[in-house]
Order: sequence, then C-alpha cells, then structure tokens
Amino acid sequence: MRETRVSAAGLREAIERSGYYPDLVTDAVESALGKEAVTAFVVHHEATFDPAMEVRRHVTVLVLTATRLLVCHTDEHPAVEGVSTSHASTTTEAVRLSRVQSVAVTRVVPDPASYVPGVPPTEATLTIGWGAISHVDLEPATCGDENCEADHGYTGAITADDLSLRVSEAADGPEAVTHVLAFAKALSEATARAAGA
Repeated sequence: MRETRVSAAGLREAIERSGYYPDLVTDAVESALGKEAVTAFVVHHEATFDPAMEVRRHVTVLVLTATRLLVCHTDEHPAVEGVSTSHASTTTEAVRLSRVQSVAVTRVVPDPASYVPGVPPTEATLTIGWGAISHVDLEPATCGDENCEADHGYTGAITADDLSLRVSEAADGPEAVTHVLAFAKALSEATARAAGA
C-alpha cells in the first residue's frame, strides 16, 4: 500500500500496513529521520523475482522533510548454505533537497483522445535523480553518409537514475497512483524552494 499523509504517526501506520518487517523498516526510517517533521511520504511494497525464480519481498519508503529526501530500501534474502534462516538488508540514504537534480513523472493514460483533465492516469513512474547513479548509453557516431566507413567515435547520453518507482492502477490500485503523484508534486515544490533559497 502507498500513503502520502503528513505525519510521523501516519508514516508508521503505512509501514505497518505494508506488513513487511514493520519494526525493522520503521527503525531504519526513524533513525535517518531524526527529529525532522514529515512533509510527505510513500510506502511501496512489491515482490521481486531473482534468477532462480524465487519470490523476494522489497519495500521502498520515501520521506520528504523540509530539508531532505530520505530513501529507505529493505530487501529480503533467502537462507543460504550454512545459514538456516533468511535475512533482510536495509539501506537508508538522506539527500539534501538542494542536491535533487530532477524529478520526472511518467503518466500512462489510456485512450488519450477522451482524456478528462483531473482524472488520474492508470500508471505512474516517479524517477528522482540526485547524481549518485548515472547510466551511460553509447552508440557509434555517424556523419550521415551511408557510404562513409570512417570512424567517427561514439556519441551517447548520461542519464541520472538514482530511484525509479512505478505504480499502476491494475497492480496497486488507483489510490497508489494518486499518492505517488501527490508525493511527486510535493517533492517538486520542495526542490524548487530549495533551489531558490
């Protein structure tokens, strides 16, 4: 379930409703949050599949404060040889709002010819970049001459892609899409204020 209510108690409730090691996730989030007030948040619980076709659970918690974006990922790992129980790993990152370089929202709308303003899309992907991870896509450069065999080097693009969170009406429910869009709006507004400060 995804939530964007504005309170630490609401955040705790959303983490508990996700049902995914709530004490562990809450402890990690509260440790990174400190005494800052929660402005907005999203709790996104999903199943992932590894190459051995095992189902593993994953939860992402995004928390917006007046000064930072907190990102918390918790992953489940199966028991391995010599260890009889599974384990979980939790990673938190605190990013100053002034470091957030991009907030991109991709909206999927069926039958765009009959789109009605204000109706939420059926799917949304929130991508946030702050410069920690970038992807480089390279391809051979050309001069436009089909017969040219000269080496023109390479051309490419560097894309910031620190976090990408996708929700859909079909998989997560319509409220999940609405919550992610509300969080994206709050984050965009906060980063605009941070850039102007």
